Amino acid sequence: MNRVAPSRTPPDSEARAARVRAVATTRYPTGAGALDRVAVEEPLEIRVDGEPLAVLMRTPGDDLALTAGFLLTEGVIEDRDDLRALGPCQDPANRDRGNVVLVSLAAGAELARSRLTKAQRRFFTSSSCGLCGKATIASLLQDVPTYAAPLPLAADFLAAAGDRARAAQTVFEQTGGIHAAAVFAAGAPRPIAALAEDVGRHNAVDKAIGALVLADALPLDGAVLWVSGRASFELVQKALVAGLRGLVCVGAPSSLAVELAAAAGLTLVGFARGGGRFNVYVGGVG
Repeated sequence: MNRVAPSRTPPDSEARAARVRAVATTRYPTGAGALDRVAVEEPLEIRVDGEPLAVLMRTPGDDLALTAGFLLTEGVIEDRDDLRALGPCQDPANRDRGNVVLVSLAAGAELARSRLTKAQRRFFTSSSCGLCGKATIASLLQDVPTYAAPLPLAADFLAAAGDRARAAQTVFEQTGGIHAAAVFAAGAPRPIAALAEDVGRHNAVDKAIGALVLADALPLDGAVLWVSGRASFELVQKALVAGLRGLVCVGAPSSLAVELAAAAGLTLVGFARGGGRFNVYVGGVG
């Protein structure tokens, strides 16, 4: 396996081709045949200390960042120092070695087993309904950072964040069918510290956060997460685990996302679609 290092997809034609695929389509009302570009979706298996942990349906590229971000936001690791090694499977007998990432934890086997068991239990609870509402929030607040007060965000930043993130998206320009997540650092005009694209909204967030994990750049004081879709409970959770202070989304937040953000002191803004219009659900504009 490779030594832990920031995952950066090389800007060559092969890397771009892995994210986009041409498919046949018929365009109406003319009925004309054509080729359309679509975002690629393929499975990525994550194995931790030899054990399968999860299979993510993702857009190839930035797989190491995706893995690191996923492990952080799902509670398997606490920071970059918990990773001893991280890299693609090199076994020639494994046909899907390009879609398998192997992780070795720096912690002892007992601690690794404890973290893996906790994470696997969380996956089961999420998929089987399990806890709901305030019980979920009360339980989660024991494991995530909380803040005394939400961080006020500048109105000009909120009005321009979407356009700035969109300008940095390459796959969206070709396909129109992919999510994006960007982490904006503190300080005017809030530079983009990390940006990622993926067919999965959660994957894009994990890729952006994971790039910061591998760069050993967390915690990033006063940083804000922007996402191209709606804000769910899980996205608020990921932002909190990464130590971010705000979540700005193009779409609507869910009720549980608002409740968790309010309980944790995370600024939450929805419907930030440009033109100076947005809804502040938790926090304020400063």
